[in-house]
Amino acid sequence: MTAPIPLLRVVVLVSGRGSNLMAIAARADAGELPVRIEAVVSDRADAGALEWARGRGITTSVLSPRNFPDRGAYGRALGDIVASHAPQLVLLAGFMRILSDEFVLRFSGRMLNIHPSLLPRYAGLHTHRRALEAGDREHGASVHFVTPELDGGPVVLQARVEILPGDDENSLAARVLRQEHVIYPRCVGWFAAGRLAFRDGAAWLDGKRLDAPVMCGCETKEGE
Repeated sequence: MTAPIPLLRVVVLVSGRGSNLMAIAARADAGELPVRIEAVVSDRADAGALEWARGRGITTSVLSPRNFPDRGAYGRALGDIVASHAPQLVLLAGFMRILSDEFVLRFSGRMLNIHPSLLPRYAGLHTHRRALEAGDREHGASVHFVTPELDGGPVVLQARVEILPGDDENSLAARVLRQEHVIYPRCVGWFAAGRLAFRDGAAWLDGKRLDAPVMCGCETKEGE
């Protein structure tokens, strides 16, 4: 009899409703991802993702940066909470705090982020607005390893989304989000399977260094 594959222990950091968290959990529930979400941690007590996680019996924690004198102190406390769950992978899923270098290095090589742009374009906030104001013809989402440089870690996988006539921030954001729900679970699956790694400052997939991101090829058009 074949022994069951151990589930990868995952901790997810959120600030809002946690739609990417839910997308990953749905794939795990369907048996498509060999992961177990050990805990959900937020910087906001009112984050919708916390109520969802509690309803599923997932451990939750709230750590407000207002209770700490600086980013370094907050990062150390946050790191201790995350480490207490012995995660093999840490996922940022709409966590809206800039992490301290100490925190990032503590989990180096086992922390991923989903960002709503085609990095290196539009690191930081308001990516949809900036793409529209620039007159771009395409936009998208990127999954990358987290390094101390904000949204600057090596990109693993991207999905392009066409910018359509009449798009506003909301319509564009909705189509990008649908692609986030595709590419983030895919990268988590690669990591869980041992196919994806961070080494020598770069992302490696199937033993090959990624000099450019993999493109998903999963673009959707209006109405799909």
